Amino acid sequence: MILQVNNISFRYNSRPVLDEVSFGLRSNELLAILGPNGVGKTTLLKCLNGILRPTAGAIMVEERDLLKMKQMEIARALAYVGQQGQGGRLTAFDAILLGRRPHITWRVSREDVCKVDAIIRALGLEHLSLRNLDEMSGGELQKVSIARALVQEPRILLLDEPTSSLDLKNQQEILATIRHIVTGHGMAAVMTMHDINSALRFADRVIFMKGGEIFAATHLAGITPEMVREVYGIPVAIESVRGYPVVVPVGS
Repeated sequence: MILQVNNISFRYNSRPVLDEVSFGLRSNELLAILGPNGVGKTTLLKCLNGILRPTAGAIMVEERDLLKMKQMEIARALAYVGQQGQGGRLTAFDAILLGRRPHITWRVSREDVCKVDAIIRALGLEHLSLRNLDEMSGGELQKVSIARALVQEPRILLLDEPTSSLDLKNQQEILATIRHIVTGHGMAAVMTMHDINSALRFADRVIFMKGGEIFAATHLAGITPEMVREVYGIPVAIESVRGYPVVVPVGS
């Protein structure tokens, strides 16, 4: 396992948010965390990245205890992309270059610059390269944030709603790019998502969360209408469209 989460719990003051959450993640695997608002999805990602410290449990990254790793060591192993990129008087190129910080010693090298160029081309961001972040739309900022995470060259990507600000075309492009990078480079990724159907198209496995706990963890073939109804509180049907499962609400 590239990542092993063992019975982690977390509280905000006295309010429980996560309760004994456990799962594993293998190389070349894309895992989607699904569930309604307020069930702990973002908190879980922040625990996995060391931003928040679990009140109980353990997180192992390639057999290393995350809670004993230094922040720069964590940054070489995991990259986190939040829900909304930050603007500012910084060009997209420079913002993406900041993702190389865990690997830079004394100065920025030609290799660092070449890696930034390669990611910019891979994501089709050439037209944004020299534009300031405060001149960009929410979707453009999100794509720059994902590029910055990828140039960090982590073993694990943590993405909190990576397509939330994007239109349909850009959603598909970003998810396809993440899928390609995970599969082709021996990486792994954990994404929180609200769009169940995008998760079913691009993920290998899904975890449904409810009330701070894992309600179900399954490969795509194991998802049932009853499972979705219990988590989201609405009846659905699951149909196949061109070989992909699609969740369709069917009324109350």
